[in-house]
Amino acid sequence: MSTATSTASPMPNWWLGLAARPGQMLAWTLLAMGAIAMMMPLVYMVATSLKLSNEVYELNIIPREPTFENYIYIFKNTRFGLWFVNSLVTSLLVTLSVLFFDSLIGYTLAKFKFRGREVVFIAILTTLMIPTEMLVVPWYLMAKNFGWLNSYWGIMFPGLMTGFGVFLMRQFFAGVPDDYIHAARIDGLGEFAIWWKVAMPLVTPALSALAIFTFLGNWTAFLWPLIATNDRALYTLPVGLASFSGEFLTDWELIMAGATIATLPTLVVFVIFQRYIIRGVVLAGLKG
Repeated sequence: MSTATSTASPMPNWWLGLAARPGQMLAWTLLAMGAIAMMMPLVYMVATSLKLSNEVYELNIIPREPTFENYIYIFKNTRFGLWFVNSLVTSLLVTLSVLFFDSLIGYTLAKFKFRGREVVFIAILTTLMIPTEMLVVPWYLMAKNFGWLNSYWGIMFPGLMTGFGVFLMRQFFAGVPDDYIHAARIDGLGEFAIWWKVAMPLVTPALSALAIFTFLGNWTAFLWPLIATNDRALYTLPVGLASFSGEFLTDWELIMAGATIATLPTLVVFVIFQRYIIRGVVLAGLKG
């Protein structure tokens, strides 16, 4: 008489571990639900970019007949490629400027003692309390008086230095041991060389975080580029994509196709610098 053998496969060890800890299982469930909720707009954007205009307002997310006609159209019949280059150039130049000037100012405020240092730092911090909308009018008058409208410089000049970047870099430079600075001075290095060769490599996580924040902020900026330019050849991506929306008709499929392409540089920047940000968080936890 043969006995029946069970064909059911044993449960994985990781599942048994989670089942034994209900709190951890709940946490993973909430994280998974949050990840799905955050990914849904991205999925909807990509799916809509693959639809024809007559499918955009249908309830189904997945297109019936996926097509790349929207991508071909925006490159052939609009100035999307030029808008992409405009956004890329202005965002990169502003990011490099912020990394250079903000780190230099932050280093000066952290490592040099001079009369009025705290006053200068507080004055810089107060700029963070002023809404951008209140600065648009003086920016416009300045750009108009100096002839900067409809130019790359006109788009970039408000963000070439930032109060947030100075604050962030000052806090990280304050954590750099003064012994390194004194040793470099004894070795004969000038102050600029000390900042560049000694202090800067020690604050790489802060530089990476500042680069991501600055690039993303300028890549997605809409209000000021819209005001500073009226030449379609100088539009940045957000302004150019907004031109697909008219008074009576909005080409959502074209907007979603352009937005999908516009997300690629931001993903590349994040992938490149994310390990430095994680290292910065770890270092901040160890210092705290």
